[in-house]
Amino acid sequence: MATDGGIHHYARGEWHGPSLSHRRIRFQKGLYADFHHFVLLGEGRAELHFESGEQRPLNGPLLAFVPPQAHCDLSIAAGTAAHLVGASPQVMVDAIDDKVESYSLRIFTEQRGLVESSDPFLVAEIGPLILGFVRELDDPSRASWMVASAYMRLILMTLWRGADGERREQRGQGETGSILQRYRQLVEAGFRQHRPISDYAAELGVTADRLHSICQRTLGRSPIQLLHERVVQEAKLRLERSARNIQEISDSLGFRDPTYFSHFFKRKTGLSPAGYREIARASAGLENSMLSSGYADWP
Repeated sequence: MATDGGIHHYARGEWHGPSLSHRRIRFQKGLYADFHHFVLLGEGRAELHFESGEQRPLNGPLLAFVPPQAHCDLSIAAGTAAHLVGASPQVMVDAIDDKVESYSLRIFTEQRGLVESSDPFLVAEIGPLILGFVRELDDPSRASWMVASAYMRLILMTLWRGADGERREQRGQGETGSILQRYRQLVEAGFRQHRPISDYAAELGVTADRLHSICQRTLGRSPIQLLHERVVQEAKLRLERSARNIQEISDSLGFRDPTYFSHFFKRKTGLSPAGYREIARASAGLENSMLSSGYADWP
């Protein structure tokens, strides 16, 4: 975890006022290579330039969410103003956290495509959050990791809801799909508590055997396997993306002691937590199938 004094290495907040000529912003350049970005465009025009050669015009007022997977740059036309905010994977982990909605937000942020909206109500709702994020980073005397993370969580939740993500998830789900989705949400909220599967089943209003049948038939894994996979996924993310020591990570994941956590992690991955972290640091910026590749990996 970075200290507040180092927040500018992990978050980006910029105001680009109207200019006499167009400006080009490279989202994934240098320090910002793996940042998620949001663009709040005022009256005027801009254009996204994708690695594939595709170009997409943007007409303000407009809000655009650009995940790092989109691989594009932004050109802001002369006379157009824009706010730009970005967050590193470390800030995104803190912002998304592990609450009921976290699973949905993780899937949302792992998508490869651009999300844009010119809905005036959504732009008006997110606008003050973007401005607050920029103002927080603009004052070095108070720039706070906690505040930046809180703003980012609100921005993500507002956009996810405004982009109809909540209703799309519920659409077309039968009873089985609904139970599985609710189980995922319960796991997201409670995987650190190491509750027995019978507790989850009771909260869902089904028997443990029924929950086992749904998970096994739909995903080919038992409820306890899915629960353990979620714990391992979070452990990997924290080992890769935070500076916390093994005991702190063990405590944050609800294990009774770091030795038990280490045995659990090695049994599931074949590596000790320290060994995994060493490989993660050596593989920084490289593709490595051993590493956690994203939030969407947990089904």
